[in-house]
Amino acid sequence: MATSMPTAGKAAGAASYAIVGWLLANAFIKGMPDAEGAGYMREFGAGLGAIVGWRVMGNSVGKKYVDAIGHGWKTVIVLAFCALVAIGLSEMIKQSTRLVYDGPMEAMIDIFLRAFERSKQAISMPVVTTMAIGGAIAGLVTEGVSRRWR
Repeated sequence: MATSMPTAGKAAGAASYAIVGWLLANAFIKGMPDAEGAGYMREFGAGLGAIVGWRVMGNSVGKKYVDAIGHGWKTVIVLAFCALVAIGLSEMIKQSTRLVYDGPMEAMIDIFLRAFERSKQAISMPVVTTMAIGGAIAGLVTEGVSRRWR
């Protein structure tokens, strides 16, 4: 049962997925055509990773280690989806200040179109490898910490 109280598992999930978020952003930036305009993407990835690690992986601990790998992959997929939507939102806001959209619905739809376009760039070997290995290791670390410190 999920608890809203802070636990060692949630803290470990936040810390480990902050690292995975930073590594994932770093792998994604290397494949971007406009890598010099990445700005604070690494820091944002780490912050988003901490939030997702706390909320998703932190509530999934307390099972077997094999299950922890699966929950780790689920958490990293949620992290990647949230990051792509956030990137789409950021790009939409930049475009909306240039008065590109005719209405709010067109702007909302463009968020997901931009996220989809960025997802095509994200499907690369470094990003997928980081997601697979990082998600599994972070899941195992979170489960181990949760078992050690209850």
